[in-house]
Amino acid sequence: MSDKSARILLIDDEPQMRRFLRVTLQSQGYELVEAENGHEGLTDAATRNPDVILLDLGLPDMDGLDVLAGIREWSGVPVIIISAREQERDKITALDSGADDYLTKPFSAGELLARIRVALRHRVIQQGGPAEPLFVLDNLKVDLEKRQVFISDSEVHLTPIEYKLLSYLIRNAGKVVTHRQLLKEIWGPAYASQMHYVRVYMGMLRHKLEEDPACPKFFINEPGVGYRLRCKMDNQPD
Repeated sequence: MSDKSARILLIDDEPQMRRFLRVTLQSQGYELVEAENGHEGLTDAATRNPDVILLDLGLPDMDGLDVLAGIREWSGVPVIIISAREQERDKITALDSGADDYLTKPFSAGELLARIRVALRHRVIQQGGPAEPLFVLDNLKVDLEKRQVFISDSEVHLTPIEYKLLSYLIRNAGKVVTHRQLLKEIWGPAYASQMHYVRVYMGMLRHKLEEDPACPKFFINEPGVGYRLRCKMDNQPD
C-alpha cells in the first residue's frame, strides 16, 4: 500500500469540515469514506477496511470516545481525533483510550496531511512491514540493533532508562505519547501517577541529544499531555 492509495474514513457531522477534508484528501489521491454519525462510522470501520480513521468527538448520536472504544475492541487501525475540544483532559483521555493522535479544530491542511503520513507509517509496521533498524533525524542517529546513539557521528552514552525511553519514542515517532503511556511502558503500571519521572528523564535526554535543550528540535513537549518525537516525515512536502 502506498500512501496515495490509502483509504481514509472520516467520521464527522459538520458539512463544512467534511467539505474541507474531502477537497484536501482527494486532491492528494486518498480514497475517502464519509460517515455523519457514530453508528454509521462504526459500520464503515468494520466493513470498509480503512487505513486511517479521522474521528470527531462531538457526534450527534454518541460520543466520539464511545466510537473509539468500539473500534478498539477489534481493530488497531490508526485513529486521529479531530475535535473542537481543546482541554488537556480531553486530549489525554482520547490518547489514553487508544487514539493515535489528536488535532484541535481549526487545523491546517498541511498539519493534517503530516499526521496522516505518520499514521500510515505505523499502519505498515502494524501489518508486519519492516521496521527500520537505523533511525536518523538530522544529526541524531540511533542504531536500534546495536543499541547505539550518535550525535554528529559521536557516540552518546545513555543510561538503560534513557535508552528505553528514547527507543519507545522512536517506535512511536511523530505520535503524541501521553505521560501515563510513557510511565506505564518505561517504569510499569505502578508508576502511572509519577509524572515527575518523565519530566526528569526527558530533561536528561534533551541535555544529551539536543543542541539547545531549552529550545528542543527533537523532543517536542505537548503541554499538559505528553511528548512527541519529531520524525523525518514532518518535513516532507505535502
